[in-house]
Amino acid sequence: MPLQSGKLPHPLLRKMIRYRGAKDPSVILGPMIGEDAAVIDLGDRCLILKTDPITYAIDEIGWYAVHINANDVATMGARPKWFLATLLLPPKLGEKGVENIFKQIDKACRELGIAVTGGHTEITPWLDRPIVVGNVHGICSRSELVLTSGARSGDALVLTKGAGIEGTATLAREKKKELLSKFSRAFVKRAENYLYFPGISVVPEALLGAEMGATAMHDPTEGGVAVGLYEIAAASDKGILVDKEDIIVRGETKKICEHFGIDPLGLLGSGALLLSIPQRKVDGYLDGLIESGIVASVIGKVTRKSDGLKILDCGKKRTLRYSQRDEILKVI
Repeated sequence: MPLQSGKLPHPLLRKMIRYRGAKDPSVILGPMIGEDAAVIDLGDRCLILKTDPITYAIDEIGWYAVHINANDVATMGARPKWFLATLLLPPKLGEKGVENIFKQIDKACRELGIAVTGGHTEITPWLDRPIVVGNVHGICSRSELVLTSGARSGDALVLTKGAGIEGTATLAREKKKELLSKFSRAFVKRAENYLYFPGISVVPEALLGAEMGATAMHDPTEGGVAVGLYEIAAASDKGILVDKEDIIVRGETKKICEHFGIDPLGLLGSGALLLSIPQRKVDGYLDGLIESGIVASVIGKVTRKSDGLKILDCGKKRTLRYSQRDEILKVI
């Protein structure tokens, strides 16, 4: 049976991640649903390893590749340090297009203090758009390590910046002509600039979260905030209750999603950080975010596994719906 585009369905993924190669006792955390990166034991420190491809975006693809991978390293409590990339490029891209991608990678790495340490490039005849597969590595102490599986019943759930940030920017860039027929040029420009404001990097708020005592952090990507919440629950073996009214959906995101008939909670979510933190520590974390100019809200709490995944929608509790197939695939 053919597979749908998007992430592998979790039942299939669970079967596939049994194939792990040789056993290595230094692997603290290997393949696992919901965890953002791998963790290697270095004694009193941990090496964090992450890889992720960029397949949706063409514009600023190199910049995306750095930030998307750096986010997942930071959500483990580590500062991103080193970047490698595999660039698969269509022949039509040309020399200038190739140089643009390299410049984008350089710019993003400089912004985050990351060194480019290597990679691979090739011209791939059957591609009609470039693909960049990024790898970011970082190091943290054992005490700084945060796992998605660490959420505890009663913890507050915090969402930074809002739902669908990356998806909003991508749709504004990939569907610009259509959106300009419906919305003002200023509106579309604001949506395009979601890459930079509120921005798709969660490195600052993730490192602050690790410092302030977060029990779990997760960077929602494909499938958006809804899948991100599911993955925290699955990794932690817990339930979740959130209030839809407390989930930040910015104006441009809301209107673009209404135009295309898609759900912002299921839209590419990079730029948001989902975090669980003890109730006694949540105010201190929110104060730190305010000092950094980062908008956030408490959207709910972690519950027992038996309570399931629930969302309050106009005061009525229902099951939180999610799909590994991102909403953006209904449009592009």
